[in-house]
Amino acid sequence: MSGYQDLFIEQGSTYYETITLNDSYGNPYNLNGFLVASQAKASYYSANATITFVAAVTDANNGIITLSANSAVTSNIITPPTTLLYDVLLKDSSNNITRVLEGRVFIDKAVTTITHF
Repeated sequence: MSGYQDLFIEQGSTYYETITLNDSYGNPYNLNGFLVASQAKASYYSANATITFVAAVTDANNGIITLSANSAVTSNIITPPTTLLYDVLLKDSSNNITRVLEGRVFIDKAVTTITHF
């Protein structure tokens, strides 16, 4: 079973989150040789992703990944809904895919648009 963590994104801002992935015993995953992918959608049934995160393993020995999205991506989040669903998938060297994290993404709507810089 995957872990659960909610994310909070400010619309129009650069988003960057560092996440430590732990197994059911609380030990960090060894992510050597793994690839990571993550998307957020309005619902489980949405055909297209609202956000495709830039996902990377940043410290394989300690189970640390990062998810990020630049301000252009977060500016284009159309709300409502102000809550999205996301998950994180890992792919090993044998092409096995495992969902390790899921949750909601809460969008804090912006007032100022990026075109005013």
